[in-house]
Amino acid sequence: MSVADWLAVLDTVLTVVLLLLVLIGFVPVLATAFQFLVLPFHAVVNHYRRAAPYWPRVAVIVPAWNEGLVIGRSIDRLLALDYPEDALRIVVVDDASTDDTPQVVLERAAAHPGRVVHLRREQGGEGKAHTLNHGIARVLAEPWAEAILIMDADVVFAADSLRKMTRHLADPRVGAVTAYIAEGSRDRNHVTRFIALEYIMAQLAARRAQTVLGAIACLAGGAQLHSRTNLEAIGGRIPTGTLAEDTMTTFESQLQGRRMVFEPHAVVLAEEPRTIDALWRQRLRWARGNVQVTRHFSKMWFRPSRTHRLGSLSFGLIWFSILLLPVMMIAASVGLLLLLLVHGEIADLAFRLMWILAACVYIFSVLVSVQLDPRNGARSWLEALLFPGLGSMLLMAVAIFPQLLDLIFFEPLGIAPDSAGRLAWLIAAYVWGPLSMLGAWLVRALERTAVGRVLSPPLLYLFGYGSLLCAITVDSYFKEWRRADARWEKTEKVGRVFG
Repeated sequence: MSVADWLAVLDTVLTVVLLLLVLIGFVPVLATAFQFLVLPFHAVVNHYRRAAPYWPRVAVIVPAWNEGLVIGRSIDRLLALDYPEDALRIVVVDDASTDDTPQVVLERAAAHPGRVVHLRREQGGEGKAHTLNHGIARVLAEPWAEAILIMDADVVFAADSLRKMTRHLADPRVGAVTAYIAEGSRDRNHVTRFIALEYIMAQLAARRAQTVLGAIACLAGGAQLHSRTNLEAIGGRIPTGTLAEDTMTTFESQLQGRRMVFEPHAVVLAEEPRTIDALWRQRLRWARGNVQVTRHFSKMWFRPSRTHRLGSLSFGLIWFSILLLPVMMIAASVGLLLLLLVHGEIADLAFRLMWILAACVYIFSVLVSVQLDPRNGARSWLEALLFPGLGSMLLMAVAIFPQLLDLIFFEPLGIAPDSAGRLAWLIAAYVWGPLSMLGAWLVRALERTAVGRVLSPPLLYLFGYGSLLCAITVDSYFKEWRRADARWEKTEKVGRVFG
């Protein structure tokens, strides 16, 4: 072979490698499309045919540390559930609270003897899982409870939610049931409206799809109902080795061969963070927990089993497309930039295809999601339109209509096709994913300043809520790599739920 032939081969190999890098950036989009295409099958592949009216004796375990502002209302709502009084007990595990939590709980215990129990830990601060285990040990030490409901101190259960969950436990193969946690603040802002939409997509949509595929990623920490048998099978305690005790419990239960069920019609309202900084701290804990869970179950991934579906290709694709989304975005940007240097026309084609596909999946997924919860969808209509961010929406529009940028920007400013200005636009467009994540870091920093509190909302709409979540995931990578302090940090709640 001549030198020219070898150069041609090297060029082809390089082009293929760079296209593969770009293709990596397609993976999260394809995973999202896959889930939403699978979603309609939930109408057929679900657990309702095996569900039946069932009223087991339920012990509700409520971990509480300085929850005086919310715990009273939560107990009152539990007592008012549409469920037999003699089959429901509420055990509040007071994690050495220093506010009026003990007094609030003891008042309810005095008014409802036997139905409300105050269980005090004199030395707290070890985290939610340890607090829960203190209560679980006490409940399982007696034969009364047939099922255990684990919840957060601030959530508000709809009156019919518990009986809609317990009906699935009529099937002995079911180990646990989780509800739909909906953002329920009565005075929402831009952050909580984004969270409301995220919860529709991540729960009502994604968990339905996971039910069809046979593997649930996580039982909601604020509302998970376990059969007694299931908790005893995993050791009678919640795993404490990670920051994601709910996900660990979900995985451990499925590894034992028991089925997890998502009940979308059991609605539980929760108060979510109202600032980017508070959201960052909450989601950093979740993201670090997911990294820890991934490492803990390293021998399970992509290894099919007859006992569970956690090792299936479909579940692994969904899990890693979320966990490694920032890495995939960066890989795609690197591939596009290097392609721009060697084959500009191929880079342009790959860029357009990627963003056209992203636009189609985005429109489809949002339209499906808002119909699953019309009330929250209507309240978050602006966030539904701008979930990817204005920057990403512009790239979608330009990918679909290439002449658009010339008409509204280049031609009015007199920027020539081969100018440095057009090249700068291409570079910015190709690396928008990493840039938007850096923008999200900036938004968080700005929010802490007086001027930033005004600028942060429009900047969040510009860079996108998804980019904010990706930036948090990147932060979790670094925190885990550095083995930073991994204490369980409670999200502050003040009782804004409207339910």
